[in-house]
Amino acid sequence: MKTLVDHLAQYAAYHRDRRNIISHFIGIPMIVLAVTVLLSRPGIPLAGLWLSPAALAALLSTLFYLRLDVRFGLLMGGLLGLCLWFSAGLAMGSTALWLSTGLGLFVVGWIIQFIGHFYEGRKPAFVDDLTGLIIGPLFVAAEAAFLLGLRREVEDEVVQRAGPTCIRQRKVI
Repeated sequence: MKTLVDHLAQYAAYHRDRRNIISHFIGIPMIVLAVTVLLSRPGIPLAGLWLSPAALAALLSTLFYLRLDVRFGLLMGGLLGLCLWFSAGLAMGSTALWLSTGLGLFVVGWIIQFIGHFYEGRKPAFVDDLTGLIIGPLFVAAEAAFLLGLRREVEDEVVQRAGPTCIRQRKVI
């Protein structure tokens, strides 16, 4: 089974341009929230919680992240919990609000992603490996931790395998 560094390095190899990484800080949270919103119906209230397909997906995702790394797993579980809380409110509202919010976030998030990959000059990681879809949110969390000076040992290993980040210069003729 792949380790945390294996997954992050493989994903990072597709994301070395800083503009692409920045686009992921916006696009991926929008997509994760959109999927949570869209999966929040059908649902039932139980003991103060909204149980839905989104809750099951968040639980399974959190277990996957915890298997890779306890600290990042707890962070991702907390972030997914916030998405569930927000989504439950929308799910209990009107169908128009729930659906337009979910679809709007999804479409705009993917547009932002593809703009980032235009700068990168490389296709998204999930095209070659579908696990990129679950690693993407973890990559954003890890990059945020690295920017805060946390988990340097993980960052060093990822950079050693994937290479440093850069901004590509376009040739002007």
